[in-house]
Amino acid sequence: MEILLLYFLFINIFVFILAGYDKYLARKNKRRIPENTLFLLEAIGGTIGLLLAMLLFRHKTSKPSFIIKFSIIIFIQILIAVLLLIYKNDIFTIAHFLTS
Repeated sequence: MEILLLYFLFINIFVFILAGYDKYLARKNKRRIPENTLFLLEAIGGTIGLLLAMLLFRHKTSKPSFIIKFSIIIFIQILIAVLLLIYKNDIFTIAHFLTS
């Protein structure tokens, strides 16, 4: 459990810094970090870090397509968490439910 918490701490700090750096690159009109990279990091646990970066740096907050994709990933994460609680951590039942 401790390793999992460290993982989430690391990934959220990393995605927060990366989104802040992307905002810096945007202001300097330089090559940016692809949105799909930010979405991947969000999907593997960096949701809170990306959300905080969006709010603190006002990054990607005026881009509807980004907000929609961000929200879909959060919805899927919440759905998986609820299913884990309902099915008592039976990941195979959840995988079957999500793919059928």
